[in-house]
Amino acid sequence: MIVSKKAISRRTILRGIGAGLALPFLDSMVPAFAAPVAPVRRFGVVYVPNGMNMKEWTPTASGTAFELKSTMLPFAPYRDQLVVLTGLASKPQANLPGIGTHARASTRFLTDVPPKHSQSAELEAGPSIDQILAKRLGQETQLASLELSIEGRDFAGSCDEGFSCAYTNSISWLNATTPLPMENDPRVLFERLFGDDGTTDPSVRRAHREEDRSVLDAVTEQIGRLQRGLGPSDKAKMGQYLEAIRDIERRIDVAEKQNSQELLPVSQPAGVPSVYEEHVKLMFDMQVLAYQSDMTRIITFMMARELSGRSYPEIGVYDAHHPISHHQYDPIKLERQAKINAFHTKLFAYYLEKLKSTPDGDGSLLDHTLTIYGAGMGDSQLHSPVDLPLILVGGAGGKMKGGRHLKYPQETPLANMHLSLLDKFGAPIEHIGDSSGRLEMDKLSEL
Repeated sequence: MIVSKKAISRRTILRGIGAGLALPFLDSMVPAFAAPVAPVRRFGVVYVPNGMNMKEWTPTASGTAFELKSTMLPFAPYRDQLVVLTGLASKPQANLPGIGTHARASTRFLTDVPPKHSQSAELEAGPSIDQILAKRLGQETQLASLELSIEGRDFAGSCDEGFSCAYTNSISWLNATTPLPMENDPRVLFERLFGDDGTTDPSVRRAHREEDRSVLDAVTEQIGRLQRGLGPSDKAKMGQYLEAIRDIERRIDVAEKQNSQELLPVSQPAGVPSVYEEHVKLMFDMQVLAYQSDMTRIITFMMARELSGRSYPEIGVYDAHHPISHHQYDPIKLERQAKINAFHTKLFAYYLEKLKSTPDGDGSLLDHTLTIYGAGMGDSQLHSPVDLPLILVGGAGGKMKGGRHLKYPQETPLANMHLSLLDKFGAPIEHIGDSSGRLEMDKLSEL
C-alpha cells in the first residue's frame, strides 16, 4: 500500500442530483506515516433451500486432507479459505415432530429459535445473528445491513400449514416478532445503494433513467477532480469500481426493457432479469459494490426460499425443486437434486471470484469477508435438521483459517457456531437459542 501526505476521508461520498456515490477503499485514504489500518471485516450469509443431496456434498476425510465432492467442486479455487462444518444440528421442538420443517429450516438458520406454530398472524422467533452484528457494525456504515433474495413474497399457499409465510420469506429477524423483508428487485437495490434516500423527487430519477442517464452523470465533474489527484493504483481501483457500476446499470436497463416487451403479464418486478442465473449474478455483483464502497458490512441473501417450486431448465432440470427434494432415494431424482445443488454452488463461486479479485486495503474483499453458505436442513427426504450442509468462506480479516473440514459430534447445536462467529466479529453474547457452548474452530482435524 502506498501512503500519501494528503489523505482522502474514508467516508467521502460524491453527491449529485439524486445520486450519492461512496468511494472504494483507496491508498490515498491512508495518511503518510499513519499506523497500519485494521481491515474492515464483513459478514455475509447465502442461503439455499429444500435441503441437499448430502452424498454429493459431505467430504469423507476431515482435517486438511478433505476431498471436494461434486457439489463443492466449484469451490476448488478457494479451498485455502474454505472451512467445511459437519455434525451441526437445528433440532425441532419436541412437541412438534415433523411439523413445520421448512419454516423451521429457514427461521432457525440464523436465529436458533423455532417458529411459533399458530393459526393466527402472531409471529415468534428471535433476533438473527446478522442483526445482532448489524447493531454493532452498522453504526459505521450508511446501511446497517442488506436483506436480499431472488424470489419475491408472492407465494401464497406455498407455506407450511399452521405457520405464517413470513417464516419462509426471510432468514433475517430484527427481533422476536419482526422478520425483515428480503429485496429481490435489482433496480430497487441499486437506487438504495446509489440513490439519495428520497431527498429528490423519485419522478426525477425515473425521468433520468428514461433518458438513459447514468447515476455517474450526476457526479462526473467530482469524479474528474478526484481522479486527477490519484496515483496509478488508485486510478485503476476507481476505474474498476466505476465500470462495475456502469455494467450493473446496463444489465438492469436491459432487464427492464426486455420485461416491458413481454406479451404476457409477468408477476416479477420490471428490473428482475427473466433468467435465474443473470438475476443471481446481478445481485451478487451489487453485493460486491456494497462491500467495496462500505455502504454496509452485513448482507443476507436467499438464492431461493423454502418450498421453492422453481425449475432449472437451463441445466436440464425441468422438475420443480421442492418435489425433487422428496426424492425417496430414487437415483434419477437424486441426480437432478445434485444438479440443482451444484448449480447453486457454481453461482456462489462466481461471487467468491468477484470478492477475490476486488482489492481491499492490503488484501482482497474475500480476505476480509466471512460468508456462511448452506441450508437449514440436511437430507431433504427426511427433512433432517441434523448434520446440516454448511461452509464458511473467507479470511474474516485474519480471524479465520481455511483449508479444513471440521467434523463435530452429531447434533452439536448450530447455535454454538453462531456464538463463535459473533466472538470473531467482536460482538460476543452469552447465549442464543439452544446453544450449549462455543465451537472450537482452530483445530485442524476431527473434534
